Amino acid sequence: MSPILSLRGIRKTYSNGSISLEALRGIDLDVEEGDYVAIMGPSGSGKSTLMHILGCLDIATSGHYELAGRDVSTLSEGQLAEVRNRSIGFVFQQFNLLPSMTAQQNVELPLVYAGVGRAERSARAREVLTAVGLADRMAHRPGELSGGQQQRVSIARALVNNPDILLADEPTGNLDSASTEDVLDLLSGLHARGRTIILITHEHDVAVRSVHQYSIRDGLLGPLETGTLG
Repeated sequence: MSPILSLRGIRKTYSNGSISLEALRGIDLDVEEGDYVAIMGPSGSGKSTLMHILGCLDIATSGHYELAGRDVSTLSEGQLAEVRNRSIGFVFQQFNLLPSMTAQQNVELPLVYAGVGRAERSARAREVLTAVGLADRMAHRPGELSGGQQQRVSIARALVNNPDILLADEPTGNLDSASTEDVLDLLSGLHARGRTIILITHEHDVAVRSVHQYSIRDGLLGPLETGTLG
């Protein structure tokens, strides 16, 4: 069976006049359906660039990226936007919740963009909020929730379209230790139920909670060695 996500020879070069910076220098990566992968690296390692390419937020300078059987490098901007909305569930460090909306309304937003009707939006949002342990917080706005609860809302929002992969970029970066453990337990539970998860982090203790760990440094990807520090 083919991987759900496959990268071959991915390179990314940024140019400013006569100056060029090669942020990624030939990345190969396969992620199987139902896998839980962590990519760890310090600031400037290329992990943010790689995350943007994985999330179809940017395109590689060269190389091949296939996601759920589609060659991403051949897609138009409109098709890439569709992939971002339907195939990838994003979880960010900053939560990115709209403060004027309730938890349920925030979770429904991707379904609004996908043209899903009101009744189905409500039912699906309530289902995923219950699944992440927030059945009693659906009517609360972000300012009425703890950091850990806000991240659970963002995870529910990422799941509501039933994406092919869940892409989590430093999901514990703004959380205290108790909330970090809570969110990591949730991600492990989602993986146990068959979710495909890619986690980007600079924290070793977070990376080792995954099944497969990689280290990125100087734009090159390799296995995460025991004792590696971010």
